This record gives sequence, C-alpha cells and structure tokens, in this order.
Amino acid sequence: MGQSLLPPGGGDDIQSIDLKKALEERYLAYALTTIMHRALPDVRDGLKPVHRRIVYAMSEMGLRANGSFKKCAKIVGEVMGNFHPHGDQSIYDALVRLAQDFAVRYPLVNGQGNFGNIDGDNAAAMRYTESKMTAVAELLLVGIDEGAIDFRTTYDEEGQEPTVLPGAFPNLLANGSTGIAVGMATSIPPHNAAELCDAALLLIRKPDATIEELVEHVEGPDFPTGGVIIDDKASIIEAYRTGRGGFRVRAQWHQEDTGRGGYQIIVTEMPYQVQKSRLIEKIAELLIARRLPLLDDVRDESAEDVRLVLMPKSRAVDPALLMESLFKLTELENRIPLNLNVLSMGKVPMVMSLKQVLTEWLAHRREVLQRRSAHRLAAIERRLELLSGFLIAYLNLDEVIRIIREEDEPKQELMRTFELTDVQAEAILNMRLRSLRKLEEMEIRKEFEGLSAEKAEIEALLASEAKQWATVAWEIGNVRKTFSKETPLGKRRSVFASAPVADLEAIHNAMIEKEPVAVVISEKGWIRALKGHMSDFSGLTFKDGDSLKIAFNASTTDKIVIVTTGGKAYTLGADKLPGGRGHGEPLRIIVDMDNDQAVLTAFVHDPARKLLLVSTAGNGFIAAEPELVANTRKGKQIMNVGLPDEMRLCVPVSGDHVAIIGQNRKMLIFPLAQLPEMSRGKGVRMQRYKDGGVADVRCFAMADGLKWEDSAGRSHARSQAELVEWIADRAQAGRVVPKGFPRSGKFS
Repeated sequence: MGQSLLPPGGGDDIQSIDLKKALEERYLAYALTTIMHRALPDVRDGLKPVHRRIVYAMSEMGLRANGSFKKCAKIVGEVMGNFHPHGDQSIYDALVRLAQDFAVRYPLVNGQGNFGNIDGDNAAAMRYTESKMTAVAELLLVGIDEGAIDFRTTYDEEGQEPTVLPGAFPNLLANGSTGIAVGMATSIPPHNAAELCDAALLLIRKPDATIEELVEHVEGPDFPTGGVIIDDKASIIEAYRTGRGGFRVRAQWHQEDTGRGGYQIIVTEMPYQVQKSRLIEKIAELLIARRLPLLDDVRDESAEDVRLVLMPKSRAVDPALLMESLFKLTELENRIPLNLNVLSMGKVPMVMSLKQVLTEWLAHRREVLQRRSAHRLAAIERRLELLSGFLIAYLNLDEVIRIIREEDEPKQELMRTFELTDVQAEAILNMRLRSLRKLEEMEIRKEFEGLSAEKAEIEALLASEAKQWATVAWEIGNVRKTFSKETPLGKRRSVFASAPVADLEAIHNAMIEKEPVAVVISEKGWIRALKGHMSDFSGLTFKDGDSLKIAFNASTTDKIVIVTTGGKAYTLGADKLPGGRGHGEPLRIIVDMDNDQAVLTAFVHDPARKLLLVSTAGNGFIAAEPELVANTRKGKQIMNVGLPDEMRLCVPVSGDHVAIIGQNRKMLIFPLAQLPEMSRGKGVRMQRYKDGGVADVRCFAMADGLKWEDSAGRSHARSQAELVEWIADRAQAGRVVPKGFPRSGKFS
C-alpha cells in the first residue's frame, strides 16, 4: 500500500484558494515593499532605508565627524543586528558608496582605508576599513533627538528607528540616487548644494517661481568627477520641468605640446560612473579592430588625479576630429538619465519636477522646525514649572524642612500647604541637601525670566508662518555658506559647453581605416569589395551563368550609392561590403530590394554632384546626389515609376544642354534649364515616342559641341551649327540621328 500524501490531519486543514488572486496579492505586497523599503529614496532626506539606517547607526555609536574612526565591520554588525536584517555585504556595499568621493558628490561617510577607486576596483574587506560620519551626515541628523521626526519600532520590536531624517541638507538632489524597483526606477544625478540652496531660498521668497527662474540658480547637474555637460539650456529646462530626461556628459580634455609640431591629448576628467580601466580596454579593442584610424596609442598615467594620454597617428591629425570620433565610439561621452521618481512624503511614489522636489524638502524643513520648536516649548514649560516650585521652596525653606521632617505624608502636605503640583512637590522632595545652597532667589528668577522670554519667542514663531519661513531661510543660508562655491567641497566641478558642430561625414571617415578597394557587382546582383584598386576587371570570375555588370575603384571611407530599375536608391559603406574572397553576397540580403527590380547602376557618392534621372517612358528630372543617400536597408524612393515603365538612366549633370535618343533612333537636344530639380517625383516629359522608349541621354556644353564614339571606337563631334536641326524644346519627337551615329543608339 502506497504512502499517503495527505498531512496527519487527514487533509481537513487544507484550504482551497484562488491561485490568481493569491499571486496578485503576494506580488503586490512584494512590489510595494521593494518600492517603499528598498529602491526609491524619500524626497525629504534623499535616503533609501539602508542608507538612513547606516547614518543613524553611526550616530548612535557616536561616530561624529570630529571623533575617532571605528571598524566598518562593527558598524555593519550594528546596522544588521539592530535595524537592517539583510546580508552584511549589501550593507557594506551601501556604506562604501557613501564614502566614495567619485561616486557621491558630498560623501556622508568619511572612510579610512581602501574604499575602491574610479578604475572599478572593489573596496577592501570591512575588517580592514574604518569610517565615521562627515559634516554632511551630521547636518542630516540635526534635531533628531528633539522630536523633529517620527520613530517606528525596528524589525525585532526591541528598538526604535527614524522613519525619515530631519534633513537640513538638500541631500536628494545634491548626492543623487539610482534604483530599480518593481515596474519603476529612479535615476537622479548629483547637483551643487549651493545652487540648490539658492533655488530653495528663491522658492521661499517667491513660491510661484517658474522652472526657468529656478534653472537660473540650478544650472544643471554637478558630477563628482567633473566633465563637460553639452546639453542646451532648453533641454535642461524641459528635463527639470517633467522630471524625465538626460544629460550628455563628455570627458574634459586638453592638447599638450610634445615639441617639433607634435602633440598629445590629455583627458583629466571622466564622465560620471565611467570606469577608467574599462574605458581603456574599449579604446584598445577599437584600435585592434582598426576602428580608430586617427589614434595611435592610449596610455594611463593617472596617479591621484586622472591623466589619460591619447597619441594621434600623426601631427597632421585634427585633435577635435580625433576626439569627436572617440566621443562617438566610447564612453568618453556618456548619457546620464534623469528620472525624478521618489517617495513623496515617504509614502507615494511619483515622478516630480525640480520645483516639486524643492517644495517638498522646504515643507519638511518647516515641519521639522515646528516640531523642534514644540519640543523645546514643552521642555521650557516643564522647567518653568519646576523653577516656580523651587522658588516657593526657597522662600519657605524652614517650613518645607519642617514638613519633610515631621509629616507622615510630606508630599501631600507640601502640595496642600503651598498649592504645588505633583511634579513640583516630587522635585522638591528629590532635591539633594547640597542643592539648598544653590537655591538663591536671584538665580532662579534670572533663569525663569530667560526661559519665559524664550517661550514667548517660540510661541510667536509657531503662531507666524512668515517667521517660520524666515527661520527656515536662515538655516538654509547657513548651509549655503558652509558649502559655498568658494569652498573646496562646494566648488562646481562640472562645466557647461556647446558641442562643437562637427562635420558628420568627416567624423564617419575618421572612424574608418582608409584603404583602396574595388567594388564589383554582377548581372545577377552579387556584390563584393576586393582589396586594392584594379585597372583591368576582365580577369574577375563569377558563378556559372553570371557576369560582370558594374565595377569601379573606391576607398573604404566612401559611400556607395546603388540605384535600381524601380527608382530606388540604397546606400552602403564601402567598409561594410563583403570581402573579395568568393563571389561576395547577394545584394538582396544586404538591402530590402524587391524581386522585380534589378541594379541599374552604382557609383561612389559625391555630395557636390547632380544627376539626371530618366525613365523608360522618356520622363526625367535633375536630383542633387545627397537626395539619393538612404540611411536604412529599405532605401529611398527617388523616381516614381510603375511597370511596365521603369528607371532607365542615371547620368551626371554637366554643361547646359541635354541630348536624348529614343529606341526609334530619333535624337532631340534641348536646354538643361527646361528640366526641374526635384528630390523625388515622376519628372517631366523629355522626348515623345509613338512606341518604344529612351535609349540614351547625355549632358554636354553647347560651346564644346556634342561628342560620341562609334562601334569602331572612332570619336565624332558636332558643333552647334551642325546640330541646329535637332535643337528644340523638350517633349518633342526629335529627328533621326546624324550620320555616323552608332547602331546601338548609345553615345558610347
């Protein structure tokens, strides 16, 4: 008999639940936990729970900025044991990041030992490193023991931890944050604290200030590693208005003279979050792959500061062009995303604008001020109550001593005789004898008056919104002075510049090794590029039944334009063409070419040239060659033709007249000016036919006459006077070709 799969109770305690509903409930709970307690920072103090717990634990351990260091292992143990029941490595990683001055703009932890570097090396193990808080972390904690914020029980319900820190420093934007939750993410770059304080002070003075006015103070991010931000002001304003966007950051570089006309490029600042060692590896890979023909070598001469040396191939290389090619291909230019997705008031995840973030921080600072003031007020009232009791005791000292010595219940008797409160009577009874000599009336009254005056001030503050905002502004002003741009820590590191308007063609060529190639296209549409230039293409071999259609010499930096009978143009980089081994590849695999179309012609792209496009039916127009360049596999439709009509000719435009010959051997010559220049279309009628279509066309200068070659290779020429009977307006039938014209009906 088989073993029963039912539990001991016989299955009576098994409950049936809806799997879909259960999964939804559990996944929602997991998602909310991840969003609120792990991945997203609070808009008020800019911290995630793990960072808040680290800072608070260090505060509880007494690791002040002016105090001594303690082993990180001890700090991690405190955090893990008391507040954060997760892996010690995850806590240490978070602590390490708070100490890295290349990762955090204003470090919250002062680390001693190896805390990693910009090359991506890891920090030493926690047993070897030590740390304490910085002045910034202390600012975040100011007022935490004065009732400024709420506390909640820790995970084991044995202690208390803060739900948020008082946050006297604009930490969210100053240090930034990144995180991936469930279905949402956050990415906030670091900013300059002095600029944030200026913007906050503007909002206090003018609550309806616009984003444009705020951006006058907060110019943009301020990365700990410096760099050059190349976004224009309009895009920065839009990013701060919506809370979504990004910033393009480039490395800071300068040219260093090496003598004899030579130079080298020195990179001194890296884009934010780019590992220097990985960047050098990438540049080396590109050098090996011959993707950086202008660069000869890269060296890392960094010590404390970043110093990356880039050696050009020759002194003739334009440094700006070399750097533009590197910016295109490497992380020397990096995009830092902006996604201001934070927890509003610690509860609601939402994407905020710059103004909303600063407004919520200011509201939090005002609430902290109110709560600290109320806390101080309560303390003053308690002390005043005691002082008034002490004053009564002093004035009636002998009677108080008698009651204490003789009465069975002195506390009740004191309260009855002198109309004291329970607290006052208890304080008098608990007084030491040595304190009696200090109970001088003048001292008591002086302290009483001082506290009463302070109480009146606090009550006035709590009753006036204007006074509260003035106090918040004063506090922010002090932070502004501490981290002003004149201080080493507060000085702006990232600068702004416009990206130079570079020639994209030149940059494209700078990224390709220039080598000679011969481009070959067969009748059946197979394409290949053989190394080196060729003067004779007759020795080329093809598949059975195939033969040469077009062949010409080019360079790997050239663009190859391929025109089909369907009126479409495709563009391929000569460096991307299949190699010369074998028979190449079918063009239809490389581009999306219709099966009913064939290659009409192909040539090296010349942006300065114009082309005359002619269809079989004798329609045509002039197109500038850049109009034929296509950026995708699908190509670009330039001539509108429909079967049985198709594109027949594509010839360079020159001179001032056009000679066109039909298959009926009639020739017509008319001024080139009668043809329109278009980017796409059907064109206009060039020659009229009863049947058949166009045979050939040629552009020429009338002053030089019309030339052609006969089948024997002899050259013929006709001057303007000899061509009079063929010259007319376009769209006419023309006349039979002159004597000596080839039977093929072609000019050559």
